[in-house]
Amino acid sequence: MDLDAYAAAHREEWDRLEALGRKGRLSGAEADELIERYQSAASQLSAIKTTAGSTAVGDRLSVLLSRARLRFTGAGANVLRQVPLFFGAQLPAALYRIRWLTLVVALVTAVIALLYGFWVAQDPRVLAAFGNDADLKQFVEHDFVDYYSENPAASFAGQVWTNNAWIAAQCVAFGITGFWPAQVILQNAQNVGLAGGVMFAYGKGDIFFSYILPHGMLELTAIFVAAAAGLRIFWAWIAPGPRTRTQALAEDGRALFTVAIGLVIVLFVSGIIEGFVTPAPWPLAVKVGIGALALAAFVFYMVFVGGRAFRAGETGDLGEFEAGARRITAG
Repeated sequence: MDLDAYAAAHREEWDRLEALGRKGRLSGAEADELIERYQSAASQLSAIKTTAGSTAVGDRLSVLLSRARLRFTGAGANVLRQVPLFFGAQLPAALYRIRWLTLVVALVTAVIALLYGFWVAQDPRVLAAFGNDADLKQFVEHDFVDYYSENPAASFAGQVWTNNAWIAAQCVAFGITGFWPAQVILQNAQNVGLAGGVMFAYGKGDIFFSYILPHGMLELTAIFVAAAAGLRIFWAWIAPGPRTRTQALAEDGRALFTVAIGLVIVLFVSGIIEGFVTPAPWPLAVKVGIGALALAAFVFYMVFVGGRAFRAGETGDLGEFEAGARRITAG
């Protein structure tokens, strides 16, 4: 296809489509004409993309079509249709794309936490830096356990939910810096490692795990996912591949910020477990089993449902119309 000749042949049609799309009020005849020209231009755009791929002419025509479509489909998409699409395809596909990076983040966190825990538990000088013997005994015998039950379960669950959801959102939103997700990973690993080291130093390792595992399995996994999403956005900026940096950031930013929305729900579940299950006087096997079941459900959603959606072509990004042209050019 001679793209310049094709564009010149249809320029008047596209200019008319643009004029109708910009017009404030349309008569009945003009509305009919807008739809006809929209259908014709959509076919022409398809021909351009099929033969020439992504071009400035095609991007300009895509913008004109988007503006025209808004004139006769101004109402938002049906929410009843969008909700299943989001939770059944877009969100799990976005989670699936970062599954391996999530695993790497989890392993790095575990290694850092173990190193800090071993350092504290094996070196009395480090342990002494956290307080005198009376203060540390107060922590391991009372404060660590009382933290989960000193407030009403509902308010405690709400508190940890909003705090963790805010941390997850920050990981994704500020992921482009590369620094923010890494800081969250290090801080979480330090907190878990230091607390565990103190508990093990006083022979309370079983208490530590019995209060961390029920909610921590799902809660920490959600933070790992958020950090992985943020780092993936950062990597899109560093190594965009065949895409421009702007295009890579836009596509991965839109796709992966859906992860932050989904994690709000995941962290709500972990908050409920932390508020109502962790401090409950139930057998340890029951409490850990509930946490493990919640984690297994999330992993199944991420890997199996997400894998199916990803293989069907979903990436987590918006549709072509909602996202608009990938590259805006002056026309």
